[in-house]
Amino acid sequence: MGSEDGYLLDNRRREAGRRFDAFAELFDPWTFTHLDRLGLGAGWRCWEVGAGGPSVPAGLAGRVGPAGRVWATDLDTSWLTGSGTATTEVLQHDVVRDAPPATGLDLVHARLVLVHLPDRAAVLQRLASALRPGGWLMVEDADPALQPLACPAEEGPEGERAERIRRGFRALLARRGADLAFGRSLPGLLRGAGLADVQAEAYFPVTSPACRELEAATVRQLRGELTGSGAATDAEIDAHLTWLAETDAAVTPAPLITCWGRRGDA
Repeated sequence: MGSEDGYLLDNRRREAGRRFDAFAELFDPWTFTHLDRLGLGAGWRCWEVGAGGPSVPAGLAGRVGPAGRVWATDLDTSWLTGSGTATTEVLQHDVVRDAPPATGLDLVHARLVLVHLPDRAAVLQRLASALRPGGWLMVEDADPALQPLACPAEEGPEGERAERIRRGFRALLARRGADLAFGRSLPGLLRGAGLADVQAEAYFPVTSPACRELEAATVRQLRGELTGSGAATDAEIDAHLTWLAETDAAVTPAPLITCWGRRGDA
């Protein structure tokens, strides 16, 4: 799904790679802490949905070892070039329309994917159906509406400009069909899909170089959309990017809600 079809943050744009790098630095430690707690290990069969960049498939492959298997799927697999190995199969795949690449899986994981999709509940049911009895589904998605401020510690014109640009970004997401309150709905959706032992936690990094790089990469990628919608002028975008590059501004991403549940049927 390209941006013209609804998905705002198109993987085909140059800045997508920088966003994936920032996601990996910000979220991979959190993601794998939870996956490791679920028992991820040698011999597991895993599906990484909407993989985007290579970091999560590589982390899965390292844990499942040669006896395991990882399917890494996405509509656009260009950032996964070179990720295919004896353990990992990279597939172009539309999770809205296509059947799962395998069934009887130990783990299905999707991060920052479902919030952008139509008919999210049906997609989640499809993910759950790919599990073996006792297998785990872990879905991680943003909840932008839980974040009232993009720069909670920043005041003055720079902070005000950052907040205005972030409000413009949220408006663009909503216009393209994203549910800005989706993250908080995950526990109910996993229970509705018949999963047991459902739990969830939230992760909210307040500031780091990766936070600033994610903000800058997102703004660069969406510059035309932000200026076209009236959220900011070109001069304001330039000033915002300079501020991010030259200061230790406390810029925060939206909270990430991580939710997991187990297929309990025999």
